[in-house]
Amino acid sequence: MIQKTLTSFDLKQIADSGQCFRMLPAEEANTYTVISGPHFLKAAQDGQTVTFFCEPEELPFWERYFDLDTDYDAFRKAINPRDAYLKQAADFGQGVRILRQDLWEMIITFIISQQQTIPSIRRRVEDLSHAYGSRLPVPGTFYSFPSPEQLSAASLEDLLAMKLGYRAKYIYRLCRDAVAGRLDLAHLSKLDYTAAMEYLTGFYGIGKKVANCVCLFGLHHIDAFPVDTWIEKILNEHYYDAEKYKDLPKARLYDQMITDSFGCYKGYAGAVSYTHLRA
Repeated sequence: MIQKTLTSFDLKQIADSGQCFRMLPAEEANTYTVISGPHFLKAAQDGQTVTFFCEPEELPFWERYFDLDTDYDAFRKAINPRDAYLKQAADFGQGVRILRQDLWEMIITFIISQQQTIPSIRRRVEDLSHAYGSRLPVPGTFYSFPSPEQLSAASLEDLLAMKLGYRAKYIYRLCRDAVAGRLDLAHLSKLDYTAAMEYLTGFYGIGKKVANCVCLFGLHHIDAFPVDTWIEKILNEHYYDAEKYKDLPKARLYDQMITDSFGCYKGYAGAVSYTHLRA
């Protein structure tokens, strides 16, 4: 049991932020279980006091996972005071941090996330983990997310039976690409944001939105700015200028709106904007 005093940190806000699907409420109040690869954590929060129930040698992993070395207070203070909506959203969601998550897990979970609710995504991710992952040596029944080799044991029919719908064929192909080395995770982890986007969108089933999510939450390119239906709604309601954008085709609209409204946060746009807007 290790206690730390943390600012700009809220377990519930992080768990509900839509970036992670294996951070789940435990039976105890204000407590969550978190699984990342072979690592398991139980964490509890009381105000700014966060208790990590893990061995001391595991703490550096979780400090990195929660991005504790980054000053999120500075990001929030950098928000343009004239952007009243973003300032209010950032104040409300000030406990959200961009996690440093497992790259393979982010690729598959954000494939699953397409047109799904968070509870449904969590169910599918847990089903895959229980069926193909490894049981973790901790009290209770917890499983790691399956590696490419483990998940490639699933046939297309197996994946369809797990209610993955059209996403099953994407996952099936990506598993084989990863095992064969065509999807090289080590190579991907070394690419900058622009190169990573180009690389990811070259694979079957990975479009721009999923690639941006992988870049932000799996590669920690905090300039990435995924646009889902919720972000589209916010951009349209609070940042759309009918006169300014009247001649812009929809394919370029959101990119231009993000550049115009969030380009001033270059280098940390995802940190200052995306997680706060969705909080």
